[in-house]
Parts: sequence; C-alpha cells; structure tokens
Amino acid sequence: MTSSEVRQGPPHVAIIMDGNGRWAEARGRPRTDGHHRGVERVREIVKACPELGIKTLTLFAFSSENWNRPNYEVKVLMSLFRRYIVREVDELDTMDVRVRFIGDRTRLPRDLRRMMSQMEERTAANARLTLQVAVSYGARDEIVHGMRHLAQQVAEGRITPDQIDADAVSGALFTAGVDDPDLVIRTSGEMRISNFLLWQAAYAEFAFVDECWPDFTADHFADVLRSFGQRERRFGKISAQL
Repeated sequence: MTSSEVRQGPPHVAIIMDGNGRWAEARGRPRTDGHHRGVERVREIVKACPELGIKTLTLFAFSSENWNRPNYEVKVLMSLFRRYIVREVDELDTMDVRVRFIGDRTRLPRDLRRMMSQMEERTAANARLTLQVAVSYGARDEIVHGMRHLAQQVAEGRITPDQIDADAVSGALFTAGVDDPDLVIRTSGEMRISNFLLWQAAYAEFAFVDECWPDFTADHFADVLRSFGQRERRFGKISAQL
C-alpha cells in the first residue's frame, strides 16, 4: 500500500530508530555508514507525517546508554546531529514543523546545545507537525529529574504532596505540554522499549517491525499505521462500553 491510502494516522507516533549499525555490518560497511543512511530515512518519514494525519512525531535518536558506545561512533553521531540541524532547519521551518529536543543536554557538546536551542526558537510558532527528537534521553532519568523538580516545589511550599497527581508528574517531564504517544514503533526486529517514554507510553499501542531503520520507508510506515487503525483501544474498558 502507499501512504496516500492511509486516511488518518494516530495523532502521536513515537519511533525507536534501531538497527543502523547492524544494517551497515550486514553489508560489510562501517557502522557509521548506517547512521548516515538513517538520517536520510528521518527526512523521508518526517515529510510523510502531515499527509498521514500525524500531528506529533517523537524519534529516539540517542539514548543515555549510547554514551557507552565507542568514542569514534559517538563523535560521528554528534556530527550528524549538527549536520541535520544545519541542513534541515530551513526546510522544516518552511514545512511548518515545530522542533523540540528532549533529554539531558548537559552531556552534549556546548555548540550542539546552542544549535538545538536556536532551532527550537526558530520553529517554536510552527503548528503543522511537532517533531520531538530524543537526544541523550533515558526515561528513568527523565522520571527522576521530574520527581526532584516536584520535591523541590514541595520543599519550597509551592505545592503540597496531595497535589502531586498524574497530571503533575506529566508536567514535570521533558515532554510536558505534548500529548502521550498513541503508537510506539521499533525497527530492526527487537522487541523491547529500551528505556523510552516509560511514563508516556502507558497506554500506547506497540509495533515491532523487522526492517532496520535505514530500510524503513514511508510505505512501511503507512503499512504500520494501517494495522494500527484496525486495533481496538479499550483503555481498561470492554468493547460494549466504547
């Protein structure tokens, strides 16, 4: 099927973009070649989203655990993030895409942090699509950060413990102000969520696909969305109650 056959996708899709290195190794190439190819796939999927009815796309680009990878690979990834911002900011702004970066920025190079902030500021008023890019992100760290923020508010007397509810927790996370994902996709055949959006994905649907990220085309994306459209989301109810 083609993307034009998908009438209306879920409002928020999150993707764990897995398999770049394995894609390259399977072809006898350096792992970094897979990351370069993966950036091109990001461009294709982002462009497909508005036509598919998606309002928010969250991409898991670099986890807090990825800092443990070989230094040369980390440097390549940081360079790719810089190149993506420089190359894509004009087009994303023209496409009316709002860009947000979520994660622990303190570990990122200073120049990259500055570029990320400038991209966010430039696209802040855009409304056709919100693109969240998770960089140096780990959901457990995010929750700990949010709990410390709420604890500080209690210590300062700005809120009471009884005022800490699910909405308060959501508002203390990196994704504050953005609706939770409806669908989480992971590429490369792995069937785990790897510390990604643990709080936000509580009621999300999941799709695990065999294609590595560099092979995950817009048509594959549309196929997954079509399958999602056939699912019944009950949120703890039974069908007769919907």
